[in-house]
Amino acid sequence: MFKKVAVFGLFLALVPTVAFSDWQLNLNRGVTDTSIAVYDLHMLVLYICVAISVVVFGVMFWSIYHHRKSKGFESHEFHDSTALEILWTIVPTIILIVILFPATKALINSYDTEESDIDIQITGYQWKWRYKYIGEDLDFFSVLTTPTDEIRNKSEKNENYLLEVDKPLVVPINKKIRFLLTSNDVIHAWWVPDLAVKKDAIPGFINEDWTRINEVGIYRGQCAELCGKDHGFMPIVVKAVTQEDYVIWLAEQKALKEIEAAASQADWSMEALLVKGEGVYIKNCAACHQPNGMGIPPVFPAIKGSPIALGPIGTHLATVFEGRPGTAMAGFGEQLSSVDIAAVITYQRNAWGNEVGDMLSPTDVDKLKGGE
Repeated sequence: MFKKVAVFGLFLALVPTVAFSDWQLNLNRGVTDTSIAVYDLHMLVLYICVAISVVVFGVMFWSIYHHRKSKGFESHEFHDSTALEILWTIVPTIILIVILFPATKALINSYDTEESDIDIQITGYQWKWRYKYIGEDLDFFSVLTTPTDEIRNKSEKNENYLLEVDKPLVVPINKKIRFLLTSNDVIHAWWVPDLAVKKDAIPGFINEDWTRINEVGIYRGQCAELCGKDHGFMPIVVKAVTQEDYVIWLAEQKALKEIEAAASQADWSMEALLVKGEGVYIKNCAACHQPNGMGIPPVFPAIKGSPIALGPIGTHLATVFEGRPGTAMAGFGEQLSSVDIAAVITYQRNAWGNEVGDMLSPTDVDKLKGGE
């Protein structure tokens, strides 16, 4: 019985299934000179390994077949063959030299971050990325937008499941872009295969990397470090555009920033804050505290009926704004706009039966930000 089960298990392991429909056996060629150089080097080494295998195994199998005992051959013992020792020293040396030059060139090139056209600081947060365009007064967070129903298997998963964000990193093609990577909490890793970029983001350290994208397109990646719960919910999306479109995008982002600043000074009704707050909560809080506010105790406490949500609104604001040191609760003072913070706090205090009945004005959040 055990043998039958083992054979059946081996059969299932060897039979292709839907889960393997998108797998690939080779590297991505990518869309940068570095990624192409890495791919070509990989293929060169692969071809050399294949050639060595063919020669070694060919000689071995030929010798076994033509000198088998059934033909009357007897094994010969020999040692201290100077010719063989010279041969298996010279041949590997030549092979290593052939590999050495392209490998060294690719390695040196991958570390050359000087003379960049654009500098972008990338900061990892659990579980999002922050992009700061140095010298452009542009700074934003990029957050996963895959619907919760897809994550919980309540609806069909889309093509870019767990690889979609609200704000992609937008960069121009044919420009040298230097990345300065660090982290706000734990070790993350910024990895985009098509760009051949993979660099750790470490708290307290600044790592450098760079890229120059040759083709317009959207390129996706993920955090490649085990950074905690929901590690797989930390995608990266890079949108490469022409220089002309990049200039237009920059102008649009600066205009949106001015609109956002004006929105924080507007008069918001309770109803408007509740509607906006629900969206902010689902996007930024639901992964830990659950869409129904019940949390995942003891690591992620419930907001429904919690002392924070039912207590003084100033304490609630301080908790959301500054976070809770020593816990998984991060501060959202830098991550969210004044309107978003006011809206999500108002929503939390009046959702799931909390019904405190009060609201927080964006101007109150502006005052706290201004006092930093």
